[in-house]
Amino acid sequence: MMHSRSLTLRPLAALLGALFLLPVQQAAAQNTAQQEEGLKLYGGIGWGYDDNLLRVPDNRPAFRGKRSDRWRQAEAGVVYNKRISRQRVAVVAKVSKTSFDFFKQLDYDGRDLQATWFWELGNKFEGQAGTLYERTLAPYTDFFSDQRNVRERRREWFDAGWKLHPSWKVRTGYTRDRYEYELLTQRWNNRTEKAVEAELVYRPRSGNSVGLVARRVKGEYPFRRPSTASGLTDDFTQDELKLRVNYYLGGSTTLQALGGYVRREQPSFGEGKTSGFNGRLNAYFQPRGKVSYNASVWREFAPIESTIVSYTLNRGASVGATWQATGKIKVDATAAYEQRAYEARRAFSGSGSLEDSLKTASLRATWQATRKIAVSAGWQHQARSGSQALNLGKFDANTVMVNANVLF
Repeated sequence: MMHSRSLTLRPLAALLGALFLLPVQQAAAQNTAQQEEGLKLYGGIGWGYDDNLLRVPDNRPAFRGKRSDRWRQAEAGVVYNKRISRQRVAVVAKVSKTSFDFFKQLDYDGRDLQATWFWELGNKFEGQAGTLYERTLAPYTDFFSDQRNVRERRREWFDAGWKLHPSWKVRTGYTRDRYEYELLTQRWNNRTEKAVEAELVYRPRSGNSVGLVARRVKGEYPFRRPSTASGLTDDFTQDELKLRVNYYLGGSTTLQALGGYVRREQPSFGEGKTSGFNGRLNAYFQPRGKVSYNASVWREFAPIESTIVSYTLNRGASVGATWQATGKIKVDATAAYEQRAYEARRAFSGSGSLEDSLKTASLRATWQATRKIAVSAGWQHQARSGSQALNLGKFDANTVMVNANVLF
């Protein structure tokens, strides 16, 4: 049932632009693969309230004099999971309808589809191949508008691993992501990102592992921004050489790290090149009691849709805890902080800092009423410090959500 709950929250989370979104697409396929085989039907309903739905800065007037709004969501879908010999197929398909009380122009129909083939060939070859389609409302965290901006994402990937030795493995992968925005004023953000990578992994008998990862990402933007008269484009190339480590400290603590050297080339003021250390460290602690903990720190380059800046250097940290109160009740709490340093697209003559920060906190309780029915209620807070130099104002927002779903 956890897979169904993540699907229920995903369109809403995309709208709110939460900092600590989990990789729900990959988790969905993994959770589906762990469910019983066969075809399952899924249905859900949800209700939400946000006191600053469009993330209006404190120093700007609200759209039509109103910041808050309520919405309702209904969704239905299928979950298919089947093993055929050594092969496994996992499919999740969902349609949803979201309706707002005041900002009715934001009403939209969402669609989600993911199909994954977990393949094996003999005793030495294994991997994944899959496709994903997602249609949802884009976040308004850095976009000031009351117009509907539906975003479509298409993703295809292939991953293959070859076991050279009981302790050694070679892995290679290819991923293609394409983003398209409905709103004409946001079409400059349409892009395609292609990534290829190769990894050499060493895994001794202890179960720990270390891998050397080489990766290249190329981004292509078909539309040029009207403000870039100098001919600068948003296309970029990013090369990475990182070390991936999975380390188990006893039976209750796990450390996962991926970090190393990254060089990014993207048109901007000056040489348009930047490089340095990028990485992410995750820690998980699960003692024998009912509470488990997790924490992360990161330093990563990231593209951003702006006419003033071309990318950001994000540095952040997050903590979380899960309390299994009873066999049917679980409570999750998370908090995250991220500082974003902007790289100027052109010579910047303004005054003030080219940095801002995002803070997010959330609390959610889930009641597994029966084996097939789950009810959840959650609260989320998001705040941006803003940057006067970049015309990004400060805002605060609080959200309340209630969802119920059934898988049968």
